[in-house]
Amino acid sequence: MNQTGFTEGNKIRLLCSGSAFFPALELAIDAATTEIYLETYIFKNDAIGHMIAAALIRAAKRGVSVHLLIDGYGSYHLPEIFIQRLLNANIKLLIYRREDFFFRFRRYRLRRMHRKLAVIDARIAFVGGINIISDYDHPHIRLPRLDYAVSIEGPVLEKIHHAAQHLWMLVAWAHFRKRWINHRKPPASIKHKDNQLANFLIRDNLQHRHDIEHAYLNAIDQAKTEIIIANAYFLPGRHFCAALNQAARRGVSVILLLQGKIEYRLQHYATRALYGNLLDAGIRIHEYNRNYLHAKVAVIDRHWSTVGSSNIDPFSLMLAREANLIIMDKVFAHQLRTNLMQAIAKESTPVVRFHWQSQSWLYHALYRFCYFVIYYAQSILGYGYKDMQHQAAP
Repeated sequence: MNQTGFTEGNKIRLLCSGSAFFPALELAIDAATTEIYLETYIFKNDAIGHMIAAALIRAAKRGVSVHLLIDGYGSYHLPEIFIQRLLNANIKLLIYRREDFFFRFRRYRLRRMHRKLAVIDARIAFVGGINIISDYDHPHIRLPRLDYAVSIEGPVLEKIHHAAQHLWMLVAWAHFRKRWINHRKPPASIKHKDNQLANFLIRDNLQHRHDIEHAYLNAIDQAKTEIIIANAYFLPGRHFCAALNQAARRGVSVILLLQGKIEYRLQHYATRALYGNLLDAGIRIHEYNRNYLHAKVAVIDRHWSTVGSSNIDPFSLMLAREANLIIMDKVFAHQLRTNLMQAIAKESTPVVRFHWQSQSWLYHALYRFCYFVIYYAQSILGYGYKDMQHQAAP
């Protein structure tokens, strides 16, 4: 595997779902002495939102410089009184592209801040797919979402800290909040904490438009034995599908863990339009149905892993600001792989090729229709997602 851009000496811990992530984040916030950067797509007015807000307020009262960046679309329903409470506590809060009219469609609305990222004192960071929202958000399901994050200590923190500080600076300038910009730099040499190799990647609309996608494609192209991808919203383009198909045809075991429950109907059915093409190549597909799948992770050849915010769909790969950590470590990969394989074996349903093909033509027509609705929406909006063409099953 290509190791360009990787740094050694990191200590990375896998956090499975909110039950592991939120206590770790709260503990780190409570230990903060200097600064906190927290970015999240959704900040919900629920028990978890109140817990993290209370921790941020405690930190601000100790004199910690707290920077909270939330997305204007994902956190649209966060009450103004909640936001004002944070501002009154001397927390610096910015909203990325605030939505004034939720039901008015505007082209730039799709360019969101989808990152889930925290950096505390340039000492510890968290990267993953978990928003500040309860795992038990759906009233009829009393089981947690399947999602992942990582805690990070070590030299790769320098990249993560820089990314958080840079995005905060851009949004602060846009909101005329120059005085909220903190120019503190991380320690010149962040100490080695362990022996794990890691790289931090972002997706933006300038210099890093395809970094995350290319990291996936490079790892898939070099795979020799096994690819496991768990992704909540899976709608890759032509090149990504071709890479998976080619891997399967050269004998690599390719396993996809995808959303089984319908959360967004159009996206759900559009993804199913790809099943025929993937199954024909020998790719195994499992649909997670214990609860909602929100994971954005992968393990390749039992030593390359990624955990982050980026789905494999047009929204994440072409439009949103995303952040993923790439880890080259057999121990970490084994832990993540074991967790995924347990979810596949016990909490998912395999998509059987024969049963799939024998479905009514009406279902297949519906899947193709939803796929092309998304494809043409991308074209009309001018995002030029040409490589989505010809992937739907015939």
